[in-house]
Amino acid sequence: MRQVRLIRHGESAANAGEASLDHATTPLTPKGVEQAHFVACSFRTAPDVIVASPFTRAASTAMATVAKFIAVPLETWPTQEFTYLELSRGADTTVTQRREWVDAYWTRSDPAFREGPEAESFLEINAVAWLIECTPQRVGSRAMADWREYEIANHVPHCSGYTLSKDPDDAGWKMCRSEQQIEVTHRVPGRILPSGS
Repeated sequence: MRQVRLIRHGESAANAGEASLDHATTPLTPKGVEQAHFVACSFRTAPDVIVASPFTRAASTAMATVAKFIAVPLETWPTQEFTYLELSRGADTTVTQRREWVDAYWTRSDPAFREGPEAESFLEINAVAWLIECTPQRVGSRAMADWREYEIANHVPHCSGYTLSKDPDDAGWKMCRSEQQIEVTHRVPGRILPSGS
Protein backbone atom coordinates (compact mmCIF):
# COMPACT_ATOMS: atom_id res chain seq x y z
CA MET A 1 0.00 0.00 0.00
CA ARG A 2 1.26 3.49 -0.87
CA GLN A 3 0.89 6.29 1.66
CA VAL A 4 1.37 10.03 1.37
CA ARG A 5 1.25 12.39 4.35
CA LEU A 6 0.17 15.94 3.56
CA ILE A 7 1.26 18.18 6.43
CA ARG A 8 0.54 21.87 6.88
CA HIS A 9 3.49 24.08 7.82
CA GLY A 10 4.11 25.18 11.40
CA GLU A 11 2.84 28.49 12.72
CA SER A 12 4.23 31.35 10.63
CA ALA A 13 4.80 34.96 11.58
CA ALA A 14 1.73 35.90 9.50
CA ASN A 15 -0.38 33.30 11.35
CA ALA A 16 0.74 34.92 14.60
CA GLY A 17 -0.58 38.30 13.43
CA GLU A 18 2.62 39.88 12.16
CA ALA A 19 2.79 41.79 8.89
CA SER A 20 4.28 39.79 6.03
CA LEU A 21 6.41 41.35 3.33
CA ASP A 22 5.37 38.82 0.72
CA HIS A 23 3.61 35.51 0.34
CA ALA A 24 6.61 33.23 -0.07
CA THR A 25 9.18 34.29 2.53
CA THR A 26 7.14 34.38 5.75
CA PRO A 27 9.24 32.61 8.42
CA LEU A 28 8.12 30.25 11.16
CA THR A 29 7.67 31.54 14.68
CA PRO A 30 9.53 29.78 17.53
CA LYS A 31 6.27 27.92 18.18
CA GLY A 32 6.18 26.86 14.50
CA VAL A 33 9.75 25.52 14.74
CA GLU A 34 8.78 23.49 17.79
CA GLN A 35 5.68 22.18 15.99
CA ALA A 36 7.92 21.07 13.12
CA HIS A 37 10.05 19.06 15.55
CA PHE A 38 6.93 17.30 16.84
CA VAL A 39 6.06 16.37 13.24
CA ALA A 40 9.53 14.86 12.75
CA CYS A 41 9.07 12.79 15.91
CA SER A 42 5.68 11.54 14.71
CA PHE A 43 7.22 9.41 11.95
CA ARG A 44 7.51 5.78 13.08
CA THR A 45 9.62 4.87 10.06
CA ALA A 46 11.65 6.89 7.62
CA PRO A 47 9.71 8.22 4.63
CA ASP A 48 10.93 7.43 1.11
CA VAL A 49 11.16 11.12 0.25
CA ILE A 50 10.45 14.44 1.97
CA VAL A 51 8.80 17.05 -0.23
CA ALA A 52 8.34 20.74 0.54
CA SER A 53 7.07 23.69 -1.41
CA PRO A 54 9.48 26.55 -2.11
CA PHE A 55 7.72 28.71 0.54
CA THR A 56 10.03 29.49 3.49
CA ARG A 57 7.51 28.30 6.11
CA ALA A 58 7.05 24.94 4.36
CA ALA A 59 10.77 24.37 3.76
CA SER A 60 11.55 25.27 7.39
CA THR A 61 8.90 22.86 8.64
CA ALA A 62 10.35 20.06 6.49
CA MET A 63 13.90 20.68 7.77
CA ALA A 64 13.12 19.15 11.17
CA THR A 65 12.16 15.87 9.47
CA VAL A 66 15.20 16.12 7.18
CA ALA A 67 17.43 16.47 10.25
CA LYS A 68 15.91 13.32 11.78
CA PHE A 69 16.19 11.26 8.57
CA ILE A 70 19.40 12.53 7.01
CA ALA A 71 19.55 9.73 4.43
CA VAL A 72 16.10 10.57 3.03
CA PRO A 73 16.16 12.89 0.01
CA LEU A 74 14.50 16.30 0.23
CA GLU A 75 12.77 17.56 -2.91
CA THR A 76 11.26 20.98 -3.53
CA TRP A 77 8.13 20.79 -5.67
CA PRO A 78 6.27 23.76 -7.17
CA THR A 79 3.34 23.32 -4.81
CA GLN A 80 1.76 26.24 -3.05
CA GLU A 81 -1.31 27.48 -1.31
CA PHE A 82 -4.15 29.09 -3.21
CA THR A 83 -3.08 32.70 -3.86
CA TYR A 84 -6.30 34.50 -4.71
CA LEU A 85 -5.32 38.01 -3.54
CA GLU A 86 -2.96 40.12 -5.62
CA LEU A 87 0.42 39.71 -3.91
CA SER A 88 1.68 43.29 -4.30
CA ARG A 89 -1.52 44.62 -2.75
CA GLY A 90 -0.95 42.62 0.40
CA ALA A 91 2.72 43.49 0.96
CA ASP A 92 3.46 44.51 4.56
CA THR A 93 -0.09 43.79 5.75
CA THR A 94 -1.46 41.50 8.45
CA VAL A 95 -4.16 38.85 8.20
CA THR A 96 -6.52 41.26 9.98
CA GLN A 97 -5.79 44.03 7.48
CA ARG A 98 -6.50 41.67 4.57
CA ARG A 99 -9.78 40.31 6.03
CA GLU A 100 -12.01 42.72 4.08
CA TRP A 101 -10.32 41.77 0.78
CA VAL A 102 -10.69 38.06 1.59
CA ASP A 103 -14.39 38.42 2.38
CA ALA A 104 -14.98 40.41 -0.82
CA TYR A 105 -13.26 37.73 -2.91
CA TRP A 106 -15.40 34.91 -1.50
CA THR A 107 -18.61 36.96 -1.64
CA ARG A 108 -17.98 37.56 -5.36
CA SER A 109 -17.99 33.76 -5.89
CA ASP A 110 -16.66 33.93 -9.46
CA PRO A 111 -14.40 30.92 -10.19
CA ALA A 112 -12.76 32.62 -13.20
CA PHE A 113 -11.99 35.93 -11.43
CA ARG A 114 -8.32 36.87 -11.00
CA GLU A 115 -7.62 39.87 -8.82
CA GLY A 116 -4.39 40.61 -10.69
CA PRO A 117 -1.49 39.05 -12.61
CA GLU A 118 0.10 37.58 -9.45
CA ALA A 119 -3.17 36.01 -8.25
CA GLU A 120 -4.87 32.76 -9.21
CA SER A 121 -8.46 32.09 -10.07
CA PHE A 122 -10.41 29.40 -8.24
CA LEU A 123 -10.39 27.37 -11.46
CA GLU A 124 -6.59 27.10 -11.19
CA ILE A 125 -6.43 25.44 -7.78
CA ASN A 126 -6.08 21.76 -6.95
CA ALA A 127 -7.40 21.27 -3.42
CA VAL A 128 -6.50 17.62 -2.83
CA ALA A 129 -8.68 16.80 0.19
CA TRP A 130 -11.76 18.54 -1.20
CA LEU A 131 -11.38 16.93 -4.63
CA ILE A 132 -11.03 13.43 -3.14
CA GLU A 133 -13.79 13.76 -0.56
CA CYS A 134 -16.37 15.82 -2.46
CA THR A 135 -15.64 14.89 -6.10
CA PRO A 136 -17.23 17.96 -7.72
CA GLN A 137 -18.51 17.33 -11.25
CA ARG A 138 -18.39 20.97 -12.32
CA VAL A 139 -16.34 23.87 -10.96
CA GLY A 140 -18.72 26.83 -10.92
CA SER A 141 -19.86 29.36 -8.34
CA ARG A 142 -21.66 26.62 -6.31
CA ALA A 143 -18.51 24.47 -6.18
CA MET A 144 -16.51 27.52 -5.16
CA ALA A 145 -18.90 28.22 -2.27
CA ASP A 146 -18.84 24.53 -1.32
CA TRP A 147 -15.02 24.53 -1.25
CA ARG A 148 -14.93 27.61 0.99
CA GLU A 149 -17.44 26.01 3.38
CA TYR A 150 -15.39 22.79 3.34
CA GLU A 151 -12.14 24.68 3.98
CA ILE A 152 -13.62 26.52 6.99
CA ALA A 153 -15.35 23.43 8.42
CA ASN A 154 -12.24 21.27 7.95
CA HIS A 155 -9.59 23.77 8.99
CA VAL A 156 -6.20 22.06 9.19
CA PRO A 157 -4.22 23.09 12.28
CA HIS A 158 -0.52 23.83 11.90
CA CYS A 159 1.60 20.71 11.40
CA SER A 160 -1.48 18.51 10.99
CA GLY A 161 -2.96 17.25 7.76
CA TYR A 162 -4.09 14.16 5.90
CA THR A 163 -2.80 10.72 5.09
CA LEU A 164 -3.62 9.51 1.61
CA SER A 165 -3.41 5.78 0.95
CA LYS A 166 -3.81 3.68 -2.15
CA ASP A 167 -4.04 -0.06 -2.35
CA PRO A 168 -2.74 -1.40 -5.70
CA ASP A 169 -6.17 -2.97 -6.33
CA ASP A 170 -8.12 0.26 -5.68
CA ALA A 171 -8.98 2.74 -8.41
CA GLY A 172 -8.58 5.84 -6.25
CA TRP A 173 -6.95 7.23 -3.15
CA LYS A 174 -8.45 7.03 0.33
CA MET A 175 -8.07 9.93 2.70
CA CYS A 176 -7.78 9.98 6.47
CA ARG A 177 -7.49 13.22 8.42
CA SER A 178 -4.50 13.28 10.72
CA GLU A 179 -5.54 12.84 14.32
CA GLN A 180 -2.28 14.35 15.46
CA GLN A 181 -2.83 17.71 17.11
CA ILE A 182 0.41 19.51 17.81
CA GLU A 183 0.05 21.33 21.12
CA VAL A 184 3.18 23.25 21.91
CA THR A 185 4.07 24.83 25.20
CA HIS A 186 6.03 28.04 25.45
CA ARG A 187 8.98 27.67 27.78
CA VAL A 188 9.59 30.57 30.12
CA PRO A 189 12.34 30.30 32.73
CA GLY A 190 10.79 28.81 35.85
CA ARG A 191 7.41 27.91 34.30
CA ILE A 192 5.64 26.44 31.27
CA LEU A 193 2.77 28.27 29.60
CA PRO A 194 0.28 26.36 27.45
CA SER A 195 -0.01 27.40 23.82
CA GLY A 196 -2.29 30.40 23.39
CA SER A 197 -1.35 32.00 26.72
